[in-house]
Amino acid sequence: MAENEYEKATRPEDLTRLFVERANAGDAAGIAALYEEDAVMAYPPGGQTVGRQAIRELWEKVLAGRPRFEPEEPLPTLISGDIALTGTVAKDGTGVRAQVVRRQSDGSWLRLLDRPELVPATRDAA
Repeated sequence: MAENEYEKATRPEDLTRLFVERANAGDAAGIAALYEEDAVMAYPPGGQTVGRQAIRELWEKVLAGRPRFEPEEPLPTLISGDIALTGTVAKDGTGVRAQVVRRQSDGSWLRLLDRPELVPATRDAA
């Protein structure tokens, strides 16, 4: 499917739903289409994947194992002009997922920064 044939996110919150649908369909190109051309993803853990093409290649490898993704309850979205912060509480126990997304010239939204795993630091009891 050509990139311009994919459903577009008309609200920042749509990106999470579209990600789950495309991941479960094994569609790495469809996942990559949710990101800006120069997007940065904080994955694999401790590293970064930069650019839509690299993000596509990463997801091709991840999806080869046929993982199953479950929809997650979104946290309240913060919007300031054409920038928004979205997030969900991870069902897999990895903490919180957070994304900075940007409104495009056609009104749709794409991910600019993606931190799919953010484990809160734990404090030792004093």
